[in-house]
Amino acid sequence: MAHHKATILWTCTTPDFMTGRYSREHTWSFDGGCSVPASSSPAVVRAPLSNPAHVDPEEAFVASISSCHMLTYLHLARVAGFEVKRYEDEAVGETAKNEKGMVWVNVVTLSPRITYGDKVPSAAEETELHDKAHEQCFISQSVKSEVKVNRAG
Repeated sequence: MAHHKATILWTCTTPDFMTGRYSREHTWSFDGGCSVPASSSPAVVRAPLSNPAHVDPEEAFVASISSCHMLTYLHLARVAGFEVKRYEDEAVGETAKNEKGMVWVNVVTLSPRITYGDKVPSAAEETELHDKAHEQCFISQSVKSEVKVNRAG
């Protein structure tokens, strides 16, 4: 099976680590050479200790689910004979407390807007494609969060 690697690097830039007043900014680096500026969510740790311009883990989690669903959907649509011209999704993750009182991302809602070529799937065909994409997406199958797809977009 495949291995997927990410290197996460954080360096303390202040003597205030033990007081909790340290920057949460860090870098995610991937084997292809891409580096992404990252930080904690400003909803979790307020600026300036977090950087809202950087990607936070919760956003990345939502993006990975959306991206995997999209890639799987594109493949399935092509195999079914539907040419996809554009796929846009404004995915949203929601947090809640679990039975232990811990905060987790409990629901991720995908809201894809898809533009097709000449052949457009019926509502039932599109629903079936989304259902299959969810079943076959590696990421969706790896998480316990509920993943919803808003099909009216």
